[in-house]
Amino acid sequence: MRKELKSTTKGKSPAQNGLALPPPDTFGLDSPPPEERDDFGAFEQQKQVEMMHEQDEALDDVFKTVGNLRQQGLDMGRELEEQREDLEEVENLADRVGGKLQHGLERVGWVIKKNEGLYMFQLLRPTKSGKRVAN
Repeated sequence: MRKELKSTTKGKSPAQNGLALPPPDTFGLDSPPPEERDDFGAFEQQKQVEMMHEQDEALDDVFKTVGNLRQQGLDMGRELEEQREDLEEVENLADRVGGKLQHGLERVGWVIKKNEGLYMFQLLRPTKSGKRVAN
């Protein structure tokens, strides 16, 4: 099929093959005179242009809204990152305080064990009058 097409179009210009468009001046020649024209088509075209303009404005508004949402998303992402860093710092501080508290409790337990018998001894110690006093 390609061979046939090449052989029939070989050496001919596009106008000779029937592929060329007529000159642009010929397009408006067969239109009716103004008194016979239907203005409904012009009115419809005007309405379509107005609708397209309104749609363009609506799309501009949508574009602005999407831009605002994008900016809000970026701001929220930054804020979450800052909060994550703050939480890590609080966690580290809480771990340090917890370690210090555990060490302090161990020392208090050691002191209590060392003084357990001494405390009982002081409770049962005789006073100057010679009586034993138990509190």
